Amino acid sequence: MRTLLFFDQTQAGAGGKERPNVELAVEKGGIGSYHMFESNLKDVNASVLATMYCGNQYFFDNQDEVVRKVVGLVNKLKAEMIICGPCFNYKDYAHMSAILAHAIETQTDAKAIVMCSVENDSVIEEYKDLVTIVKMPKKGGTGLRDSFANMAKVIDAKTNNGNIELIKDYIY
Repeated sequence: MRTLLFFDQTQAGAGGKERPNVELAVEKGGIGSYHMFESNLKDVNASVLATMYCGNQYFFDNQDEVVRKVVGLVNKLKAEMIICGPCFNYKDYAHMSAILAHAIETQTDAKAIVMCSVENDSVIEEYKDLVTIVKMPKKGGTGLRDSFANMAKVIDAKTNNGNIELIKDYIY
């Protein structure tokens, strides 16, 4: 399965909160936080083509442009799945991920998921009926490994027209 990742600057390893204006960038393959769940993606035959990332302030200051470029890349690379996250409890990252996932699912043939913790309650409430949001613990929370295994099950169900009832415990 042709997969793309979307990270904020922190998860990509391009800086922390002090660098919110990191411009949209694309790197071949998986980088940063990808290595935490790489084996889970192999379990569902997902091949990461590239990692897209930008700072949260850059995203919100240039939202239309970022969405347009990401949608264009998804189409150009014929991606089948886009993983936005892990967002942990970072509200801005969860919000931009939900915006992108919704755009991807409405403007391309690809599927998208967002992965975030319950602390992003306002984003979850606004987008849970529009995009698939996978449950995960907040940064430093227990159950992270299990949440990545559950993410793989959700990806498998979404891309192989699986039974959503089997994964309902893993999503909001």
